[in-house]
Amino acid sequence: MTQQPPPFPPYQPPSGPVPPPGHLPPPDYFPAPGYGLPVEGQPGWFSRLTAGQRTALLIGAGALTFVLLCCGGLTVIGATAEPPPQKSRPAAAAGVEEPSAYPEPSVASPPAASPSSAPSATPSISPSPSPVVETRTETATEKIPHGTRTVKDSSLAEGKRAVRTRGVDGVRTLTYQVTVTDGAQTGRKLVRSAVTRKPVTEVVAIGTKPARRCDPNYSGCVPIASDVDCGGGSGNGPAYLYGVVEVIGDDIYDLDRDNDGLACEKD
Repeated sequence: MTQQPPPFPPYQPPSGPVPPPGHLPPPDYFPAPGYGLPVEGQPGWFSRLTAGQRTALLIGAGALTFVLLCCGGLTVIGATAEPPPQKSRPAAAAGVEEPSAYPEPSVASPPAASPSSAPSATPSISPSPSPVVETRTETATEKIPHGTRTVKDSSLAEGKRAVRTRGVDGVRTLTYQVTVTDGAQTGRKLVRSAVTRKPVTEVVAIGTKPARRCDPNYSGCVPIASDVDCGGGSGNGPAYLYGVVEVIGDDIYDLDRDNDGLACEKD
């Protein structure tokens, strides 16, 4: 095995000061000529390789040469090969023009100019979901107040009131058409109004009969007058008592002749 020569020592620049610009450096500033070059008689880089390294290098070079020759040959053969002949088509029938293999390019006519200006680009808007609209019917009732009517009644004492017919409120039925959108009421319209029960007018009687003045000394109503006699007797009035009454006080009209406490009793 050949002994490898020692490597060249690294270059060491002189330790002196660097010359200023425009001045030449001293002769010993640069390395000696031939520094770093192989010395005559020393082996080259291939000789310094081992036997295995040389074999691998030769095999790699041969493989590279084979690849270049193979690929280059296929490229040349493909470039020089003639194209396959095309099959001839039978002659076209009389009066029928055979379509050309290379149709003439059609020239597109320019679009007609529109009098309106070019449409502006509108932003795309995602469609919103359609609302759910429902229509239903609702009914409601309301009260119709009854009226009151008064009448005069001569059988009642003056100033007295009596209900002859009791009043009753009526009922009205209302029908509405209700619109609901997405669960919320958005419309309400009255479509029908009907009276389902008529009101009854209340009738009140007001008495017009003058009130009688009665003497408090008798249980019955003995009129107060200058003199009272029993009806059907011989007295001349001017007031008369018909029927029997009880004397509860003083018998100022002398109606109890037998003093038994009863006035105008028949003997």
